[in-house]
Amino acid sequence: MLELRPTCEGCGKSLPPNAADAMICTYECTFCEVCALTTLRNVCPNCGGNFAHRPIRTRAQLAKHPASTDVHPVAIDPASHASFFERYRDVPPGER
Repeated sequence: MLELRPTCEGCGKSLPPNAADAMICTYECTFCEVCALTTLRNVCPNCGGNFAHRPIRTRAQLAKHPASTDVHPVAIDPASHASFFERYRDVPPGER
């Protein structure tokens, strides 16, 4: 089950469970849409995977399975990500 992390790991923006702009990679690294698609250019800085919009859990399901309250560190090192991004620049997500 998805953790539904509460904040963007890039800029710290609040991403409540119903946030339409929350994006995740296959390991649930969580970023806002701006960080994921603009700053990170659709390459997760942790695993090299791509991002997809995080599903929104219904209120009834949130009551049974609440979202995580654990905040992950906020950190994108632009220089480090730029060199990491170069490895994947021309490789489609399904081939990384």
